Amino acid sequence: MRKTIFSSMSTALLLGITLATAAAGVEATERTNTGDEERELPGKVTDPDVIAPPGARTPFSGAPAEWTNFIKDSKPFAFSLIDRLEYGDSDEANTYLWDAQGWIGSDIHKFWWKTEGEGPTHGGGPENTEFQALYNRTIAPFWGAQVGLRYDTNPNPNTGYAVLGVQGLAPYWFESDTALFLSEDGDLSFRGEFEYELLFTQRLILQPRLEINASADDVPELGLGSGLNDTEAGLRLRYEIKREFAPYIGVRWEQLYGDTKDIAEREGEPTSSTSFVIGVRMWY
Repeated sequence: MRKTIFSSMSTALLLGITLATAAAGVEATERTNTGDEERELPGKVTDPDVIAPPGARTPFSGAPAEWTNFIKDSKPFAFSLIDRLEYGDSDEANTYLWDAQGWIGSDIHKFWWKTEGEGPTHGGGPENTEFQALYNRTIAPFWGAQVGLRYDTNPNPNTGYAVLGVQGLAPYWFESDTALFLSEDGDLSFRGEFEYELLFTQRLILQPRLEINASADDVPELGLGSGLNDTEAGLRLRYEIKREFAPYIGVRWEQLYGDTKDIAEREGEPTSSTSFVIGVRMWY
């Protein structure tokens, strides 16, 4: 028993001597004595001006303004997304719908295009088709200001618009796309689209979506009244077979309001509809 205790004490004493020697070696390595002055070796930066030099900074990178711009934003890149390509089944009618957009350009300047449309699966072409051609300027991380043109083709008169919008990623990762439209006849309207992605797994994703449309003027030839025109809410569950290809199922609910609802009722059109949808989301 005494031998065991003595052996343990010897081991502990030896370990203590070893650690003390190592600590002394580290301290000796970190500091060198030159007379009465002690100097820290290179590699330990304590001067805040060295860590973050004072002066003007580049807005997007935060680097000092006099540094060479190392962000290669002059090379053009391209991206295309078919966010919704779907078939909808409702009591009123079976429909098809597409919603796609994309861009080509640098980190700061882009040409952006958008298109969407909808129509019945039986009996005629699309009820409306929309195309936008926009210039996008990055104004903040994840945000771009957009200006350009929009052109609609409908059974009603074709209409052109000037577009001014903002698109980006809002706090808490809400995708946001808002725009003001001024028609060739001087009618002003607004649209806001908002999406969020809730990941159950890395491949199974639930996507709520909300679209709001409003008009400042009555446009009876397009079936629009002033005020809030309509909302479209959707809930889609997709599975990403690959990141670039994801089939989904879901539900879409559309509702008309105010004068727009009154116009639809007078023309015998539905003012509310719920559709079960199946579709695919793709990007490249």
